[in-house]
Amino acid sequence: MPKGIYQIPYRGNETILTYAPGTAEREGLQKQYDKMYNQKPIEVPMYIGGKKVKTKKKVRMSPPHDHKHTLGHFNMGGKAEVHKAIDAALKAKEKWANMPWESRAAIFLKAADLLAGPYRNKLNAATMLAQGKNCFQAEIDAACELIDFLNYNVAFMQEIYENQPESSEGVWNKMEYRPLEGFVFAVTPFNFTAIAGNLTTSMAMMGNTVVWKPATTQVYSANVLMEIFMEAGLPDGVINMVTVPGSVVGKEVFSHKDFAGVHFTGSTGVFQSFWKSIGDNIQNYRTFPRIVGETGGKDFIMAHHTANVDEVATAMARGAFEYQGQKCSAASRVYLPDNISDRVLKKVKEQVSSFKMGSPDDFGNFINAVIDEKSFDNIVDYIKYAKKSKKAKIIQGGGYSKAKGYFIEPTIIVTTDPKFRTMTEEIFGPVLTVYVYKKNDFEKTLDLLDETSDYALTGSIISKDRYAIDVATKKLANAAGNFYINDKPTGAVVGQQPFGGARGSGTNDKAGSSLNLMRWVSPRTIKETFVTPKDYKYPFLG
Repeated sequence: MPKGIYQIPYRGNETILTYAPGTAEREGLQKQYDKMYNQKPIEVPMYIGGKKVKTKKKVRMSPPHDHKHTLGHFNMGGKAEVHKAIDAALKAKEKWANMPWESRAAIFLKAADLLAGPYRNKLNAATMLAQGKNCFQAEIDAACELIDFLNYNVAFMQEIYENQPESSEGVWNKMEYRPLEGFVFAVTPFNFTAIAGNLTTSMAMMGNTVVWKPATTQVYSANVLMEIFMEAGLPDGVINMVTVPGSVVGKEVFSHKDFAGVHFTGSTGVFQSFWKSIGDNIQNYRTFPRIVGETGGKDFIMAHHTANVDEVATAMARGAFEYQGQKCSAASRVYLPDNISDRVLKKVKEQVSSFKMGSPDDFGNFINAVIDEKSFDNIVDYIKYAKKSKKAKIIQGGGYSKAKGYFIEPTIIVTTDPKFRTMTEEIFGPVLTVYVYKKNDFEKTLDLLDETSDYALTGSIISKDRYAIDVATKKLANAAGNFYINDKPTGAVVGQQPFGGARGSGTNDKAGSSLNLMRWVSPRTIKETFVTPKDYKYPFLG
């Protein structure tokens, strides 16, 4: 039995590699990408109780930028595989929960180092291939952010365990942070490999055992994550990855008496349906489940009349169009004062028109394909709607093609209606809508911005006037869980800007902080009295 109070090694945020021309990391990643693209198609199993599980139904995996090419197939399961995963998680629970915390920590610290070293190119290349990210977007996601999640969450775990109550004379008070009773469920999206890694491991490192359903369009890189976890020494049954239709897995998980919590990132509608299913089954559970979700966004940039034109234009270009706008934090609506609007729009058009678009294997491409045909068709519908409307004008982009890949040009719409459809609805693609307001209506427009969207994830104010910044910060207090001053509304860093929003954007449990990890423990207060009273009488009775 280890004896000692151990300090975990301090890592800090992972250094982001540049992949500039001529660098070793660029050459290495290019070779890995080419190798994985040209290799024999792979078969991805489910991982249940440490076993690789296959079924008769195979689902094809292809790059969104080259949808006729086959990367491989994954095994589609059903009700039986969900129950096997639940059973495996429950079987592994007692031993895992009783493992010393520092031993659990060592597994995830090792996973971080494996990812930083021998697996970096493989996970980045998988994310480029299957999720359509360019090399830099893959680096800041699959490598750096996930490494940071693993390292910082271990530090947060120690911080939580060290938080102990005061004790009085003759009494020793202790706080025990137990894992939740039962199994937990992770549902992860396609757009961030780091989210897939974080939602599963943040629960597991606190002693929980997990049933994990990744998005079908992220299974290719999810498979690499499982390889990393297993090589790091994660015991069988702690994280069980199932590829099962959402309706099937949800029905089985939410009706199980040992269901203890869900960690979700995805659409608001799906999360609402989860919440309703949990409510309908609440009388069947051993305990009240923890419900943690980060969902949609309709993220904004608010420019003041003192804002620098180049700064606003760059915030728009980067904030809206990095990773084709497929970020829940992506800038989707912009409010420009009329004194600078023409200059900002001219500048942002210059920047966007210089973007190169194509496959991630050309490292000079800034824009790549959107994730799949369903997403493509949905985004195109918004563009067609804007083209037909008398209240809107497309000033940049508007083109699209899915002949080879699901490519949509970065599109900028200017509208005269602040409640125009593309100003209010989440699009999740490379479409940015601009509303021009009278510069003297700044505070009035802040109120308009706040009431326009049901979401409250991210947003920014760009201004040289500190009074204006303070006014915006106060008036938009509930409009964004992550608020940026003089910057784009994307790019939260683990340990620096814990991430999450409220309203229709989720439960605001702040991934990348100890607040999120606290959701996956059930504290128990233990009071030990050293000299126990032997008579009921208090002194006042004398």
